[in-house]
Amino acid sequence: MKDLLKLLDLSGDEITKILDMADQLKYDLKHGIAHEYLKGKTLAMIFEKNSTRTRVSFETGIYQLGGHGIFLSGSDSQLGRGEPIKDTARVLERYCDGIMIRTFEQEKVEELADYAGIPVINGLTDFEHPCQVLADLMTIRERMSRLKGLKVCYIGDGNNMANSIIIGALKCGMDVSVACPRQYRPDKRALDFAKTVTDAKFTLTEDKMEAAKDADVLFTDVWASMGMESEAKARMQAFTGYQINDEVMKAAKPHALVQHCLPAHRGEEITDEVFEKHADEIFEEAENRLHAQKAVMVLLMGG
Repeated sequence: MKDLLKLLDLSGDEITKILDMADQLKYDLKHGIAHEYLKGKTLAMIFEKNSTRTRVSFETGIYQLGGHGIFLSGSDSQLGRGEPIKDTARVLERYCDGIMIRTFEQEKVEELADYAGIPVINGLTDFEHPCQVLADLMTIRERMSRLKGLKVCYIGDGNNMANSIIIGALKCGMDVSVACPRQYRPDKRALDFAKTVTDAKFTLTEDKMEAAKDADVLFTDVWASMGMESEAKARMQAFTGYQINDEVMKAAKPHALVQHCLPAHRGEEITDEVFEKHADEIFEEAENRLHAQKAVMVLLMGG
């Protein structure tokens, strides 16, 4: 594994290796065990999309590993003034030991990796959110002691989270069901991958109750992601009813987990009541961004 560009590139064993490392790093941090595996190393962090969790978790994580993170927004770098991504890549590889980028187009991340001779990490694109779903898988495994054989249900927009959950969960042997309006289905690349899986079941439906039936874990995300503000009104109408609420929870297994990548729009994709009932596991999921991303950095940048 040279980069983390998308979960589609990883095997189930590689995902497990990241999760195992994340568990160890979390244990070390909680028990005050030094783990400066990246002492003296530098991570360039390019943000073309705003962030709370991604920035804080990466910047904190590289610090805890003994390294240093450099924050670069669009206005802080020549990318914001039109410098080609391949030129930025060839400059940063001469200064830094790794690059994390949070942007819109998946193609930009891929091009960055093509030209940079150092590891590149996808902090989020419109196609995938791999670091988030690694944290999600970590949380599920912590809470339920396994992944294989569990059923994951995603309700809402077929966005980067839906794509990543489909790919990541299926690669770990989990059954996946997705409920969304027909016009907001997941990316064809994720659906095409799902067709190739033989040891787990995938279901795509417009019926949220069918999708939620006997689910071990329920996921959702906001209906209008960053960059979709102009579509918010149309999306609000299209997704009416695609909400995780008490009715949906009754269709799932009695002790089903709820996961949300945050920020949550309570009263839209999830009710305040369900969110608060499952807040502990949702914020554990948010914490696990730190540990999962530290694992990725160690495995990619540790030499």
